[in-house]
Amino acid sequence: MSNKLDFEAGDFVVYPAHGVGRVEGIETHSIAGLEVQLYAITFEKERMTLKVPVTKARNAGLRRLSSKDRIKVALETLQGRSRVRRTMWSRRAQEYEAKINSGDPVSIAEVVRDLYRGADQSDQSYSERQIYQAALERLARELAAVEKIDEIKATERLESVLSKAA
Repeated sequence: MSNKLDFEAGDFVVYPAHGVGRVEGIETHSIAGLEVQLYAITFEKERMTLKVPVTKARNAGLRRLSSKDRIKVALETLQGRSRVRRTMWSRRAQEYEAKINSGDPVSIAEVVRDLYRGADQSDQSYSERQIYQAALERLARELAAVEKIDEIKATERLESVLSKAA
């Protein structure tokens, strides 16, 4: 079973539902009598290790960090006009969650942009703030990993882009 692995130990990867993690290694486990190779991916912030079968990694959406160009498009998205549709909040919240869980930095940037509130704007509901924070954190983690800066600097950078655009 010597198929070419997409990732190796030490690589930063993005798993759509959890964001940026690091491949700790490739493990072989015997499951139901079959030898299965698994990527062991740690997500430090959540103190979690996820094991994804090597053969299912692509279907699960596991991918490399975005390119600098893709991050640039995400930052440009933050500067655009927010598009808040006049549908019920529960429907919009579902759409926002789906965008965050897509793992695509541009889709996540759309959520951040649409839910951003400047100091002079009306307050957000608790659930709006929760979704905004989740999206901002997810985008900041990928930006930090791509730019090789810490997450706090990445968050500050995103917020400065947002406040200039507002």
